[in-house]
Amino acid sequence: MLGSNVRPAVARFWAPVVGRLAKAGVTPDMVTITGTVGAVASAVFLIGNGWLFWGSFAVTVFVLLDMLDGALARARGGGSVWGAVLDSTGDRAADAAIFGALVWWYSGDGDNRLLVLLALVCLVLGILTSYIKARAEGVGLACDVGVVERTERLILVLVGAGFTGLGIPYAVHAALWVLLVGSAVTVGQRFLAVRRAAAGRPLPVPPSPPAP
Repeated sequence: MLGSNVRPAVARFWAPVVGRLAKAGVTPDMVTITGTVGAVASAVFLIGNGWLFWGSFAVTVFVLLDMLDGALARARGGGSVWGAVLDSTGDRAADAAIFGALVWWYSGDGDNRLLVLLALVCLVLGILTSYIKARAEGVGLACDVGVVERTERLILVLVGAGFTGLGIPYAVHAALWVLLVGSAVTVGQRFLAVRRAAAGRPLPVPPSPPAP
C-alpha cells in the first residue's frame, strides 16, 4: 500500500544522483547487487550480533539505495527482464537476512524464544505474500492487494528493531505482532483476489516443443 506512494518520493530524493551515475557508466544491476549485499551484510553482522539500532539504520540505507536501480534503469533507457529477476531475488535475500538475523540474535544472547517464533512466522508469511503474487502473475493474473506489502514489512521490522536498540522496551515485540497479523491478512486477501480472478479460467497450456 505504501510502496506506490513511497517510491515517487524516493525517486525525487535520488534524482540528482541518477544522472551522474548513468554518465559514469554505473548500471542498475551494480546498484541492485550493492544494495542487496549491503543489506544482507548489515543484517547478519549488526542485527545478528545485537546491534539492533545501527543494524536497522544500515539496512535502511542500503534498502533506499536498492530503490535507486529502477530510476537508473529508466535513465538508461529502460530495464531488462534479467534486472527485474535480479532485483526481486535480492529483495527476498535481504528480507530473509533481516528476519534470520533476528532469529539468530534472539535464539542466542538475546534469549527470547517468543521473538524467535514471531520472527520465523513473519518470515514465512512474507515469503507467502511474495510467492502468491509472483505465481499469480506467472499465470496472467494481477495480484496487488494487501495491507502489508514489502514496504510496510520493512518499516515495521526495522523501526521496531531500531527502537529496541535505543532501549525502548517491547518495540520489536509490538512491531512483529502487528506485522504477523497484517501479513496473515495480506495472505488471505491475495488468496481471495486470485480465487476471484481465476474463477472459470483454465491453467494456461505451455507451448509444445518443436518436433525433432
